Amino acid sequence: MSLTHQFALTGSVIMLVAMMAAGWFTAKIASKVTIENTASATALLLDSILEPLTQELATAEVLSVGQAAELDRYLGEDQFKQRFPYLEIWKASGRIAYSTTPGLAGQTFPPPDGLVRALEGQVSAQYADVFERSNLIRNISGKYLEIYVPLREDRSGRVIAVAEIHESSASLERELWWLRLKTWLAIGGATALIMTGLFGIVYRGNRLIRLQQRQLHERLVEIEHTSQHNQILKERAQRASGRVAELTENNLRRVGADLHDGPAQLIGLAALTVEHVRRAQTPAKREEELQLLNSVLSEALGDIRTMSKGLMLPEIEGLPLPDIIRRVVSDHERRTGTKVAVHCDEIPCALTYAIKICAYRFVQEGLNNAFRHAGGNGQLITCKLDGAALHLVMQDDGGIGPSGTVGRDFSLGLVGLRDRVESLGGVFCVSQRTSGGTRVEMTVVVAEASQDG
Repeated sequence: MSLTHQFALTGSVIMLVAMMAAGWFTAKIASKVTIENTASATALLLDSILEPLTQELATAEVLSVGQAAELDRYLGEDQFKQRFPYLEIWKASGRIAYSTTPGLAGQTFPPPDGLVRALEGQVSAQYADVFERSNLIRNISGKYLEIYVPLREDRSGRVIAVAEIHESSASLERELWWLRLKTWLAIGGATALIMTGLFGIVYRGNRLIRLQQRQLHERLVEIEHTSQHNQILKERAQRASGRVAELTENNLRRVGADLHDGPAQLIGLAALTVEHVRRAQTPAKREEELQLLNSVLSEALGDIRTMSKGLMLPEIEGLPLPDIIRRVVSDHERRTGTKVAVHCDEIPCALTYAIKICAYRFVQEGLNNAFRHAGGNGQLITCKLDGAALHLVMQDDGGIGPSGTVGRDFSLGLVGLRDRVESLGGVFCVSQRTSGGTRVEMTVVVAEASQDG
């Protein structure tokens, strides 16, 4: 459905509900005001007749025979009888002091709500309840407006009685019917006018939106074609970057970065071991640290000699990634005497040599940094394949540096790792764990790279 049709449907329903609510509320208020005005006019009319004839009720419970006869004379006239067929004068105790209905005067009934409000000095009006006890005695069958008017003592102004007047509601009902009709016509006309104006605005807006949608669709088609072309170029660039990384590994034998990743790390470890030798408390401990130092330096020397011969890495090209990671972990545990937890899923797809080299250096650099900055505490490596993305994470329980910043050597290793990962089109991230420690993560898309010949 178009926006215009949606607005026509939902807007009509909402405006109809709003119109009905507003019409009902307005008609209710108008009816209430009309009834109150009618009650006030009736109270003003009869108050001038009743109060002078009911002053004796300030001390009496029932109107005297003479005063009752005088009231009968006034209220018995045709103009009053037709308009006010029933009239009672109540005392606060619930006794009827006077009534136009024979037999009611002198009887006591539970005070109705209107009587209670009138005793407080308020004029109240509502439609008569035909099932009320006093109304059953009167045998009221028509629809009357029941008005309660307080009658006051001349000198003190206190309420001495309450007049209950039953006024014929025929003329009032006609007036209320016309009032409600005019109210509904006014609200309906205003609603229709508002709906027409809003529909016109929405119709013009819908035409403009449709025009812009067509233009936007054409632009999106162009952008999609451009994006697809750029994606093809990006994939080519990533594959080319991967091949360049492989050629660099094969031709330059890590003249620059691998000197740091291999022998430099071992020499750094040896430097730490020298400090351990200085702090050794016993000759046996010092001999143990010297043997470790000799072993690390020998291994560093062996790596340097291997590099000089063009053999930079162990033979890992034919190994699956989990075996490569376990090999790095085994060498690290043997050198440092620490333990490393490994959670590595099987990788079913074939990986390029560049990705294997990157993973090897990532794990090697991460473990060395974990030993240097975290003392080898909490070393954990996780490796999993999520769809086409390879996720490799190294974390420990230590910090990047004493003040939360990376050192110069450490940042150099991170920069080298980031360059390796990003040259393969991957993402490299270093973060502080909320529970303490450092988390280093790399993500590389391997499916496309593995298909590249």
